Amino acid sequence: MRLAEIAQEANVSPATVSRVINSPELVSDERRKQVQDVLKRFNYQPAPKERRRGPKRSVRTSRRIGVWFVGAKKSPSLNWFQDQIGQIRSAHDHNQIDLRVLFSETAAEVPVAVQKGELDGVIIQGMEPSATCLQAIGDLPYVWFMTRRTLAFPGDYVEPNNWENGRMAADYLESRGHATAAIIATDPDYSAMHQRIQAFLQRAGELGMKAVAIHRPIGSGPGYLNPSPLPEELDELFSRFAGLEARPSGVYLPSDHFCGSFFRSMRHRGLEPAKDFEVVLGNFTDVVYQNLDPLPAAIDVNLSTLVSTVLRHLLWRIDNRGAPGRVGISISPTLVLPGRVPLSS
Repeated sequence: MRLAEIAQEANVSPATVSRVINSPELVSDERRKQVQDVLKRFNYQPAPKERRRGPKRSVRTSRRIGVWFVGAKKSPSLNWFQDQIGQIRSAHDHNQIDLRVLFSETAAEVPVAVQKGELDGVIIQGMEPSATCLQAIGDLPYVWFMTRRTLAFPGDYVEPNNWENGRMAADYLESRGHATAAIIATDPDYSAMHQRIQAFLQRAGELGMKAVAIHRPIGSGPGYLNPSPLPEELDELFSRFAGLEARPSGVYLPSDHFCGSFFRSMRHRGLEPAKDFEVVLGNFTDVVYQNLDPLPAAIDVNLSTLVSTVLRHLLWRIDNRGAPGRVGISISPTLVLPGRVPLSS
């Protein structure tokens, strides 16, 4: 008996009959029973799976993945990785991802789940684990996520292209007619900010722009996961910008978390954003951006792409543990103009 005849008897489509036979979990209980009753009535015996026509469904592999925030206390604010995974899970439907978020307050502390061998692989972010810590990890596959703290990090990595970010900011301000520009950074020791600062200054010079860097003293310490300079530190940076004799008309903020404070401070000093100066942000965070007035241009680091890429690469590394060498992947940013910024990123 053909599928088309079974479908006619069950009053469903041939595709539904095929799904009942090959993937019954995809069919509603009611439709599945309709088809199964007909199959039973006509004593229909499907061919063995390996002899059936059409594409075969791949077996879902369960992977136990840890996302390890090194040098961070447990905090709900760091659960954003899980949210991102939920949005892109369909892209990895061949793997069942069992995700666990791990924390260690120091670079020498190894999470219990890693020590006990409860994971197939781990994504690392935050401070770089100590050499002793990496030794304790052993042959567990791991990939660094987001900007490395040092270029000497020994494992695979997936990170935003900070060099492109800084150059893109300079190109944008020059295209808007700004002959002078400033970059204001709170965390110059953090490698991502250092790269953006250097790239911006170099590109500004190539474009013939006069550019100045205003930041906290080198050696004041990186903020790692939660950079949060004190209000007086921010005020000192803002005062330096406002007090420049030839104040730049273009401003690059490589991190967006203090943009609102910057706007309020400048208004307090009689300077109006978008009128007396124009800002371009070096990253885009929806919850920050939607509360800014006016909305500036933003350089989106494409977080969803970064998360998808690091997960895909870790799964590859788990399946190819013996692959030699260190693999590094850099994701390019995207310039998004005011009024065209996505509602989420």
